[in-house]
Amino acid sequence: MRKVAIVGVGHTPFSFLAEKTVVELFSEAAMEAIISSDLKAKDIKAMFVGNVLGDFSEGQGMVQSFAADEIGAKNIPASRFEGACASGTMAIRDAFMWVASGFYDIVIAGGVDTTSKMGTALGTRTFAMFTDSHYEYPSGLTFPGAFGMLCHLYSVKYGVPLAKLKRQMALVSVQSHKYGQYNKLGQLHNEVTVDEVLSSAMVTSPLQLYDCCPFSDGAAAIVLASEEAARKLTDEPVYITGVGQASSGRYSSQKEYLPRLRARDISVKQAYDMAGIKPEDVDICELHDCFSIASIIAVESLGFAEFGHGGELWENGEADIRGRIPINMSGGLKSKGHPIGATGASQVCDIVKQMRGAVEAQRQVEDVKIGLTDTLGGDGIICNLVLEKGW
Repeated sequence: MRKVAIVGVGHTPFSFLAEKTVVELFSEAAMEAIISSDLKAKDIKAMFVGNVLGDFSEGQGMVQSFAADEIGAKNIPASRFEGACASGTMAIRDAFMWVASGFYDIVIAGGVDTTSKMGTALGTRTFAMFTDSHYEYPSGLTFPGAFGMLCHLYSVKYGVPLAKLKRQMALVSVQSHKYGQYNKLGQLHNEVTVDEVLSSAMVTSPLQLYDCCPFSDGAAAIVLASEEAARKLTDEPVYITGVGQASSGRYSSQKEYLPRLRARDISVKQAYDMAGIKPEDVDICELHDCFSIASIIAVESLGFAEFGHGGELWENGEADIRGRIPINMSGGLKSKGHPIGATGASQVCDIVKQMRGAVEAQRQVEDVKIGLTDTLGGDGIICNLVLEKGW
């Protein structure tokens, strides 16, 4: 397989009630990525787009085909990926494999969604489609409910008192807002305190409002190129050196393993092994914090903390900007926002910018050489990417 580099990135603001359509948003992100790569649309040989709810939010299918035409990449193969919130990362993973195989030299990948346009009721209903529609959804299960149950299960399984766990979760949210306020492309720009998190409205026990990410609209895209092509385009290539993806069934079929997600254990091992690294080699991580408990669960399977001790990373400052493993310096889903098809691509964009020293100074991590992204879709699609600085 050939080495594959990210040469350019594009990212719209993540917002509530965007005026632009999914096609317009992805086209905007794609053109920014293409221009920043010193390319033209005609140089792009294929497009890979994560889009989950365009059919529901705008009645718009075929986002990828219309976006390719919109930017002037006429008649190229354009494919859409749906893996709930992991869709954008899945699109990037497939794009990586096509370039690594030698089939294409230069492609574009990313994702887009406009989830806030649906409003809370329809948004919650459509998100719930990614639980099991025959057994789980009819029982009233939504994703706040699912992660609320994971909180209780985590507390019991690892012997962490619920009050202590909730305070650890609050620290996760506080850190996300601390850095998200500086992300000019993010949705929420307010700091919060532990007391504010713990006194916010109850959503579903024990999750409160500030434990939950918002509905969001936006797009993100990256240009991937073979190593040979990348050398002609940029002095700052960021290589994708490891990829992983795994799937799980409905939560009830995972009952012996929860609150861990077996798919994450498998996926991240694939990515680490392919890159030839270990968790301690990672300098920065963008992980899937749709709810504050999700961060604590994720860091354990990613190898950054022992099981049952994930919350201690935030208690001890180890997940902070000068800590052992800075996590979600973008603000994460919690503060930056979560337009589900775009989320994984946004994670990649931010780590590329971190490596290039191109983010706001208040959230810039020093000397980032290796980054990890972690994206969770629905009941258990996990996709991980290892990125390495190429200069």
